[in-house]
Amino acid sequence: MSSSRHDRGLADRPVTALRTVVDTFHGVAVDDPYRWLESSGHAEVEAWIVAQNAHTRAFLDAWPGRAVLRGRVAELMSSGSVAYTSLQAQGTLFAIKRQPPLEQPMLVALSSADDLSSERTVVDPNALDPDGKTAIDWYVPSPDGSKVAVSLSRAGTESGDVQVFDTASGRPLGDQVPRVNGGTAGGSLAWTASGDGFYYTRYPRPGERPAHDLGFHVEVHRHALGADSSEDRYEIGREFPRIAEIRLESGRDGRFVLASIQKGDGGEFMHWLRDPKGAWRQLTRFEDRCVAARLGEDGAAYFVSLLGAPRGRVLRVPLEGAPRGIAAAAVVVPEQARPIETSFAHDTGLWTGGDRVYVLYQEGGPNVVAVFGLDGAPKGELPHPPLSAVDDLVPLPGGDVLYQVQSFTEPPAWYRLPRTGGTAARTALVETSPADYSDCEVVREESVSPDGARVPLSILRRRGIRLDGSHPTILYGYGGYGVCQTPAFRGRLRAWLERGGVFAVAHVRGGGEFGASWHRDGNLLRKQNVFDDFAACARRLGTLGYATPSKLALMGGSNGGLLMGAMITQHPDLARAVVSLVGLYDMIRVEGTPNGAYNVPEFGSVRDPEMFRALFAYSPYHRVRDGVAYPSILMATGANDPRVDPWHSRKMIARLQAATASPHPILLRTNTGAGHGLGTPLSDQIEEYTDVLAFLMRELDVQGDRG
Repeated sequence: MSSSRHDRGLADRPVTALRTVVDTFHGVAVDDPYRWLESSGHAEVEAWIVAQNAHTRAFLDAWPGRAVLRGRVAELMSSGSVAYTSLQAQGTLFAIKRQPPLEQPMLVALSSADDLSSERTVVDPNALDPDGKTAIDWYVPSPDGSKVAVSLSRAGTESGDVQVFDTASGRPLGDQVPRVNGGTAGGSLAWTASGDGFYYTRYPRPGERPAHDLGFHVEVHRHALGADSSEDRYEIGREFPRIAEIRLESGRDGRFVLASIQKGDGGEFMHWLRDPKGAWRQLTRFEDRCVAARLGEDGAAYFVSLLGAPRGRVLRVPLEGAPRGIAAAAVVVPEQARPIETSFAHDTGLWTGGDRVYVLYQEGGPNVVAVFGLDGAPKGELPHPPLSAVDDLVPLPGGDVLYQVQSFTEPPAWYRLPRTGGTAARTALVETSPADYSDCEVVREESVSPDGARVPLSILRRRGIRLDGSHPTILYGYGGYGVCQTPAFRGRLRAWLERGGVFAVAHVRGGGEFGASWHRDGNLLRKQNVFDDFAACARRLGTLGYATPSKLALMGGSNGGLLMGAMITQHPDLARAVVSLVGLYDMIRVEGTPNGAYNVPEFGSVRDPEMFRALFAYSPYHRVRDGVAYPSILMATGANDPRVDPWHSRKMIARLQAATASPHPILLRTNTGAGHGLGTPLSDQIEEYTDVLAFLMRELDVQGDRG
């Protein structure tokens, strides 16, 4: 692709005014030339966003293959079958149902996972909001399943208000509780035993939080059905850290309430229990390293503990022994050779049901669920194909279990395994897709990082390709918060593979693919390991014969956007193109925002001299250098992003546009009606993914029609 072709699209690149602000940290002066772009809502900033969007649109729309590509992406994303996620069994079976081409998923109820004719809609955001901007954050059924509390937010803000609906009719019951859910810290709810109210996470209302406060200081309050939310009663939380993230769970009978409190996003948890008399007692402390917890049906709480067991073991604490807390624990499942999957962002890895304990073990990306009796006796594993992942599990009354499985080439499907064991049967809750991967395969490779760490790669490719370096290849990475990159079906990716593309996932440190140590080796002072791992994986794709640098693209989002920023600034010649979505780039300013404070346990604080030096050394915004030939870059953000402030992307793009010595495009795409990605309408998802693929195909010289 000639440089003149690029130059025609870049002649009108917006020029951003320089207004440098200098801050000093531990004797080091830090320049910030685009601080003014942090002022969201300011007329000058809004005009700048409009100009950048126009520039990006002019470039992407000029590619002649975009219209055909958009048709194919729309087909892949909107003509598949329905899909069911987030199942809960509470008197009846509830599920979130995605039904393309509807803009938003809805909440439905069924009598059985095998009887779709029994399905009825409980809450349909598409009917509540015809413009498709209102989304379900989460839902919690009452103990008898007759009512369901639903958090609803708008335009990607994740600022969720809870409403209560009658399950049978879908009729709203009039209860509305504001500010129960938020970005990063999320939100949660647990019903009372009688179903006459619930405990919930309460964010500060307008005027309640001083402007200088960092974090949100979420509390737990109790709401009585029929009462105004202003009358709700405080329960607990003022003694928790200001950056506490709280998840509430009540047992099937609702008598006990378990509160799991994480200190920011760093994987430190403590747990409190509310007994039937209304007393809250602390079960674990942060230093006990209990990273997941569930209430069992046998009058006990179960924990995944990493204390003295870095790969995790399962402990049982009788609820009648709650005053003694974790001191009353007995080991149910000892530490195994494989690590328990405990993504600190989601508190997964452990379920209980009847007389069984289900434990999710990681195998370097793919995972497996092992089944144990309450006495720790092994009961086998849930059957599923190799190189696949169990994403969710729902114990049913009576002892059967439902679990969802997917892989890179097979869409998600729910299976039922009888308590008595035997063969797992596929239920009616199966997703089908127009994306046919029968001509594809997944291979596992390995790279070696500079310090000798061996880092796995999962590679999705068409069978029979010649490894001659000619294949346009996307390398995807994340590397943070202990989040595991498990096999996932991406139907829309078929539009890339059928044009000769390859897709690879780098299982870098910072994730949890090999347990807590894999995470710790990629956070705080060891964050550079993540970047080194990913660069090693990119080079490994070259030595294996997939792609030369001119045919390689890098992609990541959120924390993975930070990874992309590090690749751009530390290895500008590593790849031809980079796509970075809703990313973090200014690691010096991030903690100074209410939401950014939650990241301190993962990234560290500039208030600490040693951590400041580490953060400043890799902070992408501060590592951009004038006169460097940077690769083609597409960044995307949402104006309402509650997790990563969109000014990160604005400042980074402005700095790169001013600094680069190459003719390659450096583009910013801002969705003014969306946030971090959650709750984005289907039509917006189609447009964004079309833009991503159009950008990559243009920059990597991929033909616009299918191969």
